[in-house]
Order: sequence, then C-alpha cells, then structure tokens
Amino acid sequence: MTANARRVAFILLELAIVAGVFIADVYHHIFVSKTPYLLALAWISIRMRGLRWRDVGFTRPQNLARAIGFGIAAGVAIELIELFITQPLLAHATGKMPDLSDFAQLRGNWKLAGIFLLLTWSLAAFGEELVYRGYLMNRVAELFRNTRAAWAVSLVLVNIAFGCGHIDQGATGMLENIWDGALLGGLYLATGRNLTVPIVAHGITDTIDFVLIFLGLYPGM
Repeated sequence: MTANARRVAFILLELAIVAGVFIADVYHHIFVSKTPYLLALAWISIRMRGLRWRDVGFTRPQNLARAIGFGIAAGVAIELIELFITQPLLAHATGKMPDLSDFAQLRGNWKLAGIFLLLTWSLAAFGEELVYRGYLMNRVAELFRNTRAAWAVSLVLVNIAFGCGHIDQGATGMLENIWDGALLGGLYLATGRNLTVPIVAHGITDTIDFVLIFLGLYPGM
C-alpha cells in the first residue's frame, strides 16, 4: 500500500469512527454528550500524526483583543440573523420551531443557568469548535489534498454533520445549526484557520440563547 493510500485509509477510518459515535448518540448510548468522545478521537489522531492542537488553529492569535472583539461581534450578528431571519424562515417552511424542550427547565432557574453557561463555554464553544472546525474540517480537507475546493467541500460536509448532531432539536433545529456551523466554519477560514474567533462567537450565540430561555423570552418557548 502506498503512503497516499495509507493516508486516505487512516482518514476514512477516523471518519467511520466519528459516524459510529453519531449513531450511538442517536440511539442514546452516549452519556451526556458526544463531544468528549470526539475530542478524545481528535487528540489521538493529532498525536499519532506528530501534531499539536496549535497546528489546527488552537493557538493565540497575533492580536488577541481584536480576535475576541471580532468574535463577540460575530456571535451577536449570528444570533440576530438566527432569531430574526433564518429561524422564522425555517419555521415557516417546516411548520415547527426548533425543539428546545430539553432546556425548558432552565427558565428562571439560576443554579441550572450557571451549569448551562459552564457547559456552553466548555463543551459547546471550546469542545465543538475543536472537534468540528479544528479537527474534522482539517481531516476532510486533507482527504482531498487541502486544495481550495477541498476546503469548500469540507466546510459543507462537516457542518451538515454538525447540524445533524442536533437531531434532538427537530428538522428546524438541525437546519439552523447547519447554517450556524457554516458561518462558524467561514470565520475559521477567514481568520487564517485560527479557532479563537469561532470559539468566542459560538460561546456568545449560545449564551444569548440561554439568557433568553432563562428570561422566558426565547421565541416559541
């Protein structure tokens, strides 16, 4: 087997394991979240290839303050687009709002709000960005030799997977997350494949969502 064939086979094996984790999650065989399992796979893959997390973008940008500010602004913009444009359009098309019933108990519950915010910035913002944008987008792009077309394919395929990972939110929730994931992936590429901006933007969007749910102001809840 040639070196290139081994490279392709290794990537395909990793993607098959990722698919297996998704399937296990659908059948409720995953405890709490699939993100830690995917992070473990990503870490093993990166170490086996002699790389570090910084090689997929988890490193301090040249101007940290600017990156954080950009991430905050991008997160607010993504949330506004979601609440006032994409979500109403998708809800009209599917006849349903996203199913966020799993978070209904958050309303007015300060203790639970604190727990959810902690999970937002750990599992969601840091965890999911490391997995989907940092690890998976790079691996899919590598499968097609990192050309510009490969990165475009990676942006589409990985963020479809990201949306499908929110199957518990129904069709509207999945489509919404595909769109949001594509925007976060676009930020990753636009900032030289650095994860700082998408991590901050992701955390901001989810934080706003949970604050609105806590206050009883989230649309449809």
